[in-house]
Amino acid sequence: MSGWAWAAVAAAVLLTLVLARRPLRALGRLVGRSSLGLMFLWAFQTLGSWLGAQLGVNLFNALVLGVLGVPGFALLLMVQWLVSS
Repeated sequence: MSGWAWAAVAAAVLLTLVLARRPLRALGRLVGRSSLGLMFLWAFQTLGSWLGAQLGVNLFNALVLGVLGVPGFALLLMVQWLVSS
C-alpha cells in the first residue's frame, strides 16, 4: 500500500473512534460495572450461604448488577426467593 492509502485508513479509523466515542464510553462503563458486579457475586457466595441466599456467578447476573446496581441485587434476591419457594 502506498503512503496515501495508509493515511486514508488511519484517518478513517480516527474518524470512527471520534464519532463512536460516546457509545464506546458507555460500553466501557458497562463492562467495568459488570465486572465489579461479577466480583461482588463471587464474594457474596460465602456470605450468601450463611444467610440462606444463593445467587449464581454468571454473566447474566453480573449484567443485571452492572446495569441496575443495588436495586438489581435486590431484584435478583427477590427472583431467587420466588423461584425457590
